Amino acid sequence: MRSCCALLALALVAKASAQGCVCNTMKWATCKVTPGSCECTAMVAEKSKQVLNCNALIPKCFLMKAEVFRAQKGLSTRSGGKPTEHAFVDDDGIYDPDCEANGVFKAKQCAGTQTCWCVNSAGVRRTDKGDSGLKCNELVKTVWLQIQLKHIEVQLPLNETQVKTAITQTISQRYLLDEKHVTDVKYERESHTVVVDLKSDGSGDGDIATVGYYIEKDVKRMTVLRNAGNTLTASVNGTQVDFESFMIYYVDEKPPTFTTNRVMGGVIAAIVVIALAIVAVLLLRFAISRKKRRSQQYHKTQDREMEVMHNERP
Repeated sequence: MRSCCALLALALVAKASAQGCVCNTMKWATCKVTPGSCECTAMVAEKSKQVLNCNALIPKCFLMKAEVFRAQKGLSTRSGGKPTEHAFVDDDGIYDPDCEANGVFKAKQCAGTQTCWCVNSAGVRRTDKGDSGLKCNELVKTVWLQIQLKHIEVQLPLNETQVKTAITQTISQRYLLDEKHVTDVKYERESHTVVVDLKSDGSGDGDIATVGYYIEKDVKRMTVLRNAGNTLTASVNGTQVDFESFMIYYVDEKPPTFTTNRVMGGVIAAIVVIALAIVAVLLLRFAISRKKRRSQQYHKTQDREMEVMHNERP
């Protein structure tokens, strides 16, 4: 009898341990109880699992790999103005990245193709694309993220100071980020826009690029967090504020090296418009000139005919 009770107690303990063995920072993770620990992994490629540290945010590089793999398998997965001259946005979106063992992006990315490019520590392309011989000598660090969030209209006007406090606390608590990295929050009431500055202080204790990615997924209603709500919301003096759109600008410790190729399409379009305008002006001038010449010829002919008729009179 005692033996049966002991086995039942052990089974209940094992069940409770298994229920507590979850990855709260990545809902796609699979976790299992191992002797003395809880081990969580995520599929990032066919027959390839990535071990995760679920006590912190999962590095953006691992998240992107997992998302691409799930998309390939048909599984559910879930894009105000520049703060500075060298700020840029992510025009390429998600791809299958190459990651270091610790989840850091490799400086050179090719996504399994012969077309390659250099990225920053946020995994965002910062150079023109080239062939597989492209050289990316170092991984340039992203030191500043400016996140521009637009919230759904609320009934009562929001106080800017209260918005700043609420957003800072929400980002710090939801994304496990020290408040010191939230360096500024501005609120534009007329446009319903909250502008958040996240900055790295070089200490290495705040992965602002990964936080930016988590915020992006939350605003898109595609959160990767477990049991934390499906989207980013903030409570401002009792009013729940939901966000419907966003824009993220990246500022690196070195300016990006895009060439005119990135804007060549726009330049060509402008050239075509200008050329068509010039052609239209030339055609108009030609038509006016031709009409004028015809008018002059008509008057000259008419004058000659009048002179002949006058001379032929008896």
